[in-house]
Amino acid sequence: MWGYSKEELYTKTFQDITHKEDLNKDLGAMRALLRGDISNYTIEKRYFHKNGSIVWVRLSVSLVRDDKDEPEYFISEIHDISQQKSDQEELKILLDLSKEQNNRLSNFADIVTHNLRTHTSNLDTLVGFILAEEGTVNACKSENFEYLKKSIKNLNDTVSHLSEVAKIKSMNKEEIKSLNLHEYCNKAIYNVSGLAKNIKCKIENNVDPQHSVLAIPAFLDSIILNFLTNALKYSAKDRVAEVFLCSEINEDFIVITFKDNGLGIDMKTHGDQLFKMYKTFHKHKDARGGVGLFITKNHIESLGGKIDVKSELGKGTEFSVSLKKAV
Repeated sequence: MWGYSKEELYTKTFQDITHKEDLNKDLGAMRALLRGDISNYTIEKRYFHKNGSIVWVRLSVSLVRDDKDEPEYFISEIHDISQQKSDQEELKILLDLSKEQNNRLSNFADIVTHNLRTHTSNLDTLVGFILAEEGTVNACKSENFEYLKKSIKNLNDTVSHLSEVAKIKSMNKEEIKSLNLHEYCNKAIYNVSGLAKNIKCKIENNVDPQHSVLAIPAFLDSIILNFLTNALKYSAKDRVAEVFLCSEINEDFIVITFKDNGLGIDMKTHGDQLFKMYKTFHKHKDARGGVGLFITKNHIESLGGKIDVKSELGKGTEFSVSLKKAV
């Protein structure tokens, strides 16, 4: 344990090889044992190895007395805990690093949400200017202007949800709400309506209006939006794009299904990589490096749900998301 031979060790006292910062602790406990104040003691302390390195041990000491109750000898049991201490120190470093990174991410989120609020406020002001210049009647005749107004409102909602996510430290009951799935799907479909219109995609919301799930608003927004944007992004060019949303009850869960007729995925080749970070399976200028599905799966699982996927290359993909049913 210390690198000494038996003969070398007998030439030393325990004080010789004990780290000076731990010596008083050990001597104090030993004196208390000799006085009869305690019957034994256990401490963690550092010894010096013969090569100069530190050896952490857990030392347990008891005292044997003779027939006259005089101290006769100590019995010391010594366990090497150097690896345990090394692991603890490494864990502490990782925890400190994680804490620092979380603080930086929190600050980053605060800055982003603050700046986004500024931009959305400016956009609201610009909409007001347009209404003042063009007149409400003329402005409202433009379908694109209506899309703009609605998009700004939805952006404001998204910024609010981002603020909520930035503040989330751990999952608790107060963060979970009963959310109407049909309404959230309608909102997400509206948010991608410009993209859908651009590629002439048909999106049909057949989610039961009576179905509500237990979720965090920002998470549910992100989950639905990610599946819709993926379906639009990876639509096939040789046919009219279609996306269908439906839902059903499965015991304590609501299962929402996103089915498209897009490019599809080769599940035999890529199935086990589908939800990993930095994995993409089709070339697309707007691909986010596989981050979307990774985050979405984490959101779903953090809500106590699960996700299943069926896909066939060249025919389309079907994602089934199970979320806890609201009572």
